[in-house]
Amino acid sequence: MEPSDAEPAPRADSTTSEPVDLTSTNPHSLSRAVYARRSEYTRRRRIRIKIGTWNVAACPGTDKDLARWFVDGEGLDATQTEVKKSSKNGNEQEKIDLYVLGLQEINELTAPSQYMTWIYAPDTRAADKWKVALESGLPDGYQMIATEQLAGMLLLVCASPEVAPIVSNVSTTSVATGALGYLGNKGAVCARIVLGEATSLLFVNCHLASGVESSYIERRIWQVQQVQQYARFEPITIGGVTEDEKGKIGDEDFALWFGDLNSRLDHLPGDDIRRLLMLHTQGEYDLSKKNLRREDSLEGEGVVVQRLSDSSEDGKEDDTTSKQPAEQEPSKSANSGADDDSFDLPDPDEFPLDPSEDPASLQTTLTSLLPHDQLRRLMKDRKVFHEGWREGPITFLPSYKYDVGTVALFDSSEKQRPPSWCDRILYRTRKDKEAYERKIQEEEESRKRDEEMKAQGMENAADDDQVLFSYDPDNDGDDHPSSSVSPYDAYDENDDAGDEQDQESGEQLRLDLYTSHQRITSSDHKPISSLFTLDCDAVVPDLKAKVHAEVARELDRAENEGRPVVTIVVDYQGSRPRSESNVSDRPELAIDFGRVRFLEKVTSSLTLANTGSVPATFAFVEKPTTEDPDVEGYFPWLTTSFVRHDESDDGSEPVDLGKKVTLEPGETVNAHLEVGMDNVHQARMLNEGGATLDEVLVLRVMDGRDHFIPVHADWAPTCIGRSVEELIRVRTGGIREFCNTLAMKNGKLGAIPYDLPAHHAAPKELFELTEATETLTERVIADAQMLDDCEVPTAPGWPFEEATWMATDKESRTAQVINIIDALDRDERILSVFAPEVTSIQRLEAVSEAFLLFLEGLIDGVITTPLWNRIEQAALPSLAQAVATAVDSPSAEDDKTTILDILATTPNHNICFVFLTTTLARIAAEIAPLTKADLEAIKSNEAASRPGLAALGRKSLNFRRSTGPGIQAVISLNKRRAKERKFAEVFGGLVCRGPVSEKDKDRKALEEKQRALIGLFLRRRGE
Repeated sequence: MEPSDAEPAPRADSTTSEPVDLTSTNPHSLSRAVYARRSEYTRRRRIRIKIGTWNVAACPGTDKDLARWFVDGEGLDATQTEVKKSSKNGNEQEKIDLYVLGLQEINELTAPSQYMTWIYAPDTRAADKWKVALESGLPDGYQMIATEQLAGMLLLVCASPEVAPIVSNVSTTSVATGALGYLGNKGAVCARIVLGEATSLLFVNCHLASGVESSYIERRIWQVQQVQQYARFEPITIGGVTEDEKGKIGDEDFALWFGDLNSRLDHLPGDDIRRLLMLHTQGEYDLSKKNLRREDSLEGEGVVVQRLSDSSEDGKEDDTTSKQPAEQEPSKSANSGADDDSFDLPDPDEFPLDPSEDPASLQTTLTSLLPHDQLRRLMKDRKVFHEGWREGPITFLPSYKYDVGTVALFDSSEKQRPPSWCDRILYRTRKDKEAYERKIQEEEESRKRDEEMKAQGMENAADDDQVLFSYDPDNDGDDHPSSSVSPYDAYDENDDAGDEQDQESGEQLRLDLYTSHQRITSSDHKPISSLFTLDCDAVVPDLKAKVHAEVARELDRAENEGRPVVTIVVDYQGSRPRSESNVSDRPELAIDFGRVRFLEKVTSSLTLANTGSVPATFAFVEKPTTEDPDVEGYFPWLTTSFVRHDESDDGSEPVDLGKKVTLEPGETVNAHLEVGMDNVHQARMLNEGGATLDEVLVLRVMDGRDHFIPVHADWAPTCIGRSVEELIRVRTGGIREFCNTLAMKNGKLGAIPYDLPAHHAAPKELFELTEATETLTERVIADAQMLDDCEVPTAPGWPFEEATWMATDKESRTAQVINIIDALDRDERILSVFAPEVTSIQRLEAVSEAFLLFLEGLIDGVITTPLWNRIEQAALPSLAQAVATAVDSPSAEDDKTTILDILATTPNHNICFVFLTTTLARIAAEIAPLTKADLEAIKSNEAASRPGLAALGRKSLNFRRSTGPGIQAVISLNKRRAKERKFAEVFGGLVCRGPVSEKDKDRKALEEKQRALIGLFLRRRGE
């Protein structure tokens, strides 16, 4: 009776589950954990497997006999048929689940050239013929699940409609061991399948070297070893988990090895074997029918076969004779009907005699021949097929060699080949293999103990406590000298049956029948077949789905407990209130910095806490940036850092912890976020709408979940990063209000269109900056005259050269510059942004910095590149030469006129240039003034020596002790010229937009020309 589906299958030792680490983050951890609980969703399933092997000797018509013996079971006595004949409609009493057929010599291969041809151009016509023969002979619904061919060897595996859906991981391979050691006339074809995601089966069909001599025995041993060594199968994949390595012979749960092993009978003349067997076959087969036709087969005539186990399903006893006549059946007593409890005992003489106990039976003859069988001797000597392989009891005539077309007529040709059991079926379970390995290990341990005891007995013979007895493993244990023992032990069919009594202890693979089909006469080999019952584990889909769901929940819980957990608290974001959120629960967490102005730094602080049970390592994912501000792309407007404040809270600076932080459970750390725009190119991109202040910060927790924090800021439109053509179109009220109005109309921020009407002749911001700079310069000079603690810096570049600025508090000055630019953007007075305590010098330096930023931010510049190219060709050559020689150019006024004429073609830029240079000249005159006496002294000396200032200066310096008006004039004039040169150096590149060159020589030449042009317009007439 088949095991119930409700009863779990006992787990074999070979499938004991290994513990699974539920905290593993391996992507296959779920599948592995489910597989580890496979005993909960597998149930025992009974599978009937029929194995057939036949060397067809390339004889024509053999394919037509296939269905007769392999499917329908013909060629056996009617009372011994292992499977009732099936009809095409599927009505069977014992249905076969797997048909496994191994054929040899399906092709005519007579020359090595044909073997070579097979390697490069396989011929599958013969294989296709056999596939058709098998498929047409099977009942409807059977599927071909595996095929493999090597030259004349063919392996076919078919499954029933019920079993085919649970077959997976089909892998086939072949190993050639024939001519030259690698051609396919000899070797094996193999197939490995998995049933029900739990049980692997291996089928090997082989054809080994033929020959009787000992050299052929060694070659057959070598060929088996080659097949075992080189046969490889694709890694098994079950439930998404794939084995690391390819499979090999020995990894499977159950293996069946069959084919033409070409095993012969040793030390027995062929004639004697033939004569001995024919004495028995005369009673079983009619030798007069030598040319017996297939349609005249001896149905009903006895064939010596034997059932190997009781058929509990049929409720019948095993048959022990070839045929039991009806008249020999025990008869009931005549009066049995009158009294059911009484009957006559049958005559013991009427019972048939067991062939194994009858010295005159064919079975006794076979038993006497089998000790000479090469295969059994080699297995017993552990030379081949000794690693747990078994074979059923041989109760059938040798399968080789017969005259084609005859029954029981052995080779009558000139070669007179001796009969032998060439065709065999072997099997092995995983338990068989493991039992053999344990036996070998026990024997090795016993041998070592024997050697130790023997050594102790030799060295301490008098010590009876240590040596209990003396044992010689080479000589002890035999009652007779080894020389008197026969080289062949008596054949014991109980040993060869593989200990069938193990069925009571849970044998999973049971051999039910092992026999030959003597009436199949189309080849010189008789087909051999066997029937197995396999109780294997198979997956129950519903149970597996339940286990899968349980394991998934368990893994999820274990992963959540074992993975790092980080909770984020927003401390503050600009002026916004404090909020709290756990990112894993509230993905909508966002930080809004509000409005961000140019140069302004807006910060936010996050507290990150390790609220898990394991250490957490995390870092913000950084985006790639470009270092070139002129290249379009992502720019770093948001910076992050991890800091930790001193526990003493004494106002000290926080400690920067770097880009990556590791927190132990319960520890916290602060993340400092800062938004800032201090690059003119970035301001331009934001003004034109080419970039936005939107970002998603990714906090990557190693081995944990990524946290996503959206960050947003609103850009405050500014005059920085605009063109002159844009700024002159801004109406009263400031550029910020104007751009916001346009944005509301257009739906987004963008550049100011040039088709709007112009409201100013030059940017109003330029007017405001020049006026504020000039006003503050006058106030500084006045404060220096009235206040003792106020002194005008003497550096030539002050107040426009950063290195000369006196205010050391850069942070305060930057805040003032931000307010100045903000006032320009809102069309407010610049001087109103300063607090009363800010000194006039600090105010002037802040306005000067804003002035420089404004000029740097003009996209087109005051003098555009086209204007510069025209000016460079018309007036700059003479100017550059005059600047280089420090000699006043006689044509300076002409050069000015030429330049102004060129600028007049663009009135707006012309006005900007005039306003700018006029303001700079007045500031230079205010800071480094020339008195009327200085001018008169200079003029009086110009007539005596030319060129004027240079000669006068050199002459005056020769009278160092003189304090006359001439020397004082030179000093004042030098201060003025030095300031003009510095102003020209600072403003040259900001005002003029020339062609950019990568060569240092060209770049320096351009800078010299720009300074010359600005310097020309800073010098007042008459000075």
